Amino acid sequence: MENITVKVNGVEISVPKGSTVLEAAHAAGFEIPTLCYMKEINEIGACRICVTEVNEGRGFRLVAGCVYPCSNNMEILTNSPKVIESRKRTLELILSTHDRKCLSCVRSGNCELQKLCKDYGIEDGSVYDGVNNQYEIDDSAAHMYRDNNKCILCRRCVAVCGKTQGIGVIGANERGFKTYIGSAFDMGLGETSCVSCGQCIAVCPVGAISEKDYIKDVLAAIADPEKTVLVQTAPAVRAGLGEAFGLPIGTDVEGKMVAALRRLGFDKVFDTDFAADLTIMEEANEFIERVQNGGVLPMITSCSPGWVKFCEHYFPDMLPHLSTCKSPQQMFGATAKTYWAEKMGIDPKNIVMVSIMPCTAKKFEIGRPDQSAAGVPDVDYSLTTRELGRMIERAGINFNALPDEKFDDPLGISTGAGVIFGATGGVMEAALRTAVHTLTGETVTDLPEVRGTSGIKEATYKVGDLDVKVCVASGLSNAREVLEKVQRGEADYQFIEIMACPGGCVNGGGQPQVPMGIRNFVDIREERAKVLYNLDKSMPLRQSHNNPAIKEVYDTFFEKPGSHKAHEVLHTSYVKRSVN
Repeated sequence: MENITVKVNGVEISVPKGSTVLEAAHAAGFEIPTLCYMKEINEIGACRICVTEVNEGRGFRLVAGCVYPCSNNMEILTNSPKVIESRKRTLELILSTHDRKCLSCVRSGNCELQKLCKDYGIEDGSVYDGVNNQYEIDDSAAHMYRDNNKCILCRRCVAVCGKTQGIGVIGANERGFKTYIGSAFDMGLGETSCVSCGQCIAVCPVGAISEKDYIKDVLAAIADPEKTVLVQTAPAVRAGLGEAFGLPIGTDVEGKMVAALRRLGFDKVFDTDFAADLTIMEEANEFIERVQNGGVLPMITSCSPGWVKFCEHYFPDMLPHLSTCKSPQQMFGATAKTYWAEKMGIDPKNIVMVSIMPCTAKKFEIGRPDQSAAGVPDVDYSLTTRELGRMIERAGINFNALPDEKFDDPLGISTGAGVIFGATGGVMEAALRTAVHTLTGETVTDLPEVRGTSGIKEATYKVGDLDVKVCVASGLSNAREVLEKVQRGEADYQFIEIMACPGGCVNGGGQPQVPMGIRNFVDIREERAKVLYNLDKSMPLRQSHNNPAIKEVYDTFFEKPGSHKAHEVLHTSYVKRSVN
């Protein structure tokens, strides 16, 4: 690749031809602030926070650094008085229409706009105060709310919904001063075919959109002496929670997380990884039955509720391809309120099942039909990783000083196959480990072909006399591409894994928000996934069928994978939905 020479604040460096001013500055060790920019997704140069002075031989002038290309021998000034004054003026204009209730805002202390105002010495933005448009908060969706009074029109949410997820249920309505982000015909988000993935929340720089918070309800349940409150934590939570307490991206905090949950007052702290192993037992059995008995193929995983809802809305004719297995979250709740409740002699009505998830779609999933194996909801409350972080902070728990503790038995016992569920390709790898063993008796552990953050991965595995062609997709625009290939007869996969969020659950819509200045240059999906694969590699048991707690639950309760009782408790159904 051809390189060119540029000078950034007097520092001469060589960068690839085609680099933007923003990229060149980063390479030289200078960070240019942004609000709207998302690499390869929202490169629109609209917010003007990234303005930078450049000189291409005709004197210095201001340009939008996030989109302006470098030229050979260009001089770049990222912090000149002219640049700083321009950015301050832009911030004051943004604040002039912004609801500045920072003390009560969910993003206070972790707000990109707030940080910029502090960095540039903006006090309250009152310089340009005038008439403000007022908007009602949209809380029609099961998983989130939208407050346009705090929106800065960066359009990140619009870009990720339309481009990354291929859904596009939100966009810019009206024009000029009246512009606001909303859905077509002013429908509430809950009336649209939004799939609840929460990727819009993950990229919002301010507090304009956020998950619905159920911390108060969970604390009230914990305080109720008549309730037994159980908590389960998803694989990806341990790979992200530490970021809420200042730890580096990719820090494993499993032990501290367990300790914190005990100190919050939960009666039992369990691991959703147990239910991931349970899911594999059912899913691998279902796949083998479909292959051997002429069932609907390709079979597609059903662990991601955002993906399931996407299929129900946009590909309803492909619902027979979905595995009938409940997600690990729901399997866990169903098992806790049947098997565990019977074992402990507790009425399921007195059990409160709380899940900690990296996913906002789980909030929608707990209210789906056919998710109440014991006659009560399998899961009562689903909290995001962010909610757990806030819950720990409010309780005054010094998270980083906590000792490492272990999950409770027996629903806290899991294998390496269960923990890798949180990364794209993990469900496929875990299922194949058990399917291969069931069919051939062989032991399989690492399947590198389905690992990594690529949006679509394909592989073919020899399983006995069978050639099993598999596909792994993450991000719903990639899922759409794969499904359309299947519909056109251009793909002959037998097994497909789909996760709604790019990179899988480690990049879920409920994980701690990472400033775009970091996300644009660090693959947070890869860093968090390393935690899970390292845990898998270090575990003595790496196949779901070797989990002693799983063997126990089948021997004493479910009989065998795919049994009538297993179907009653662990499997579910789907509904066709319209597109709005």
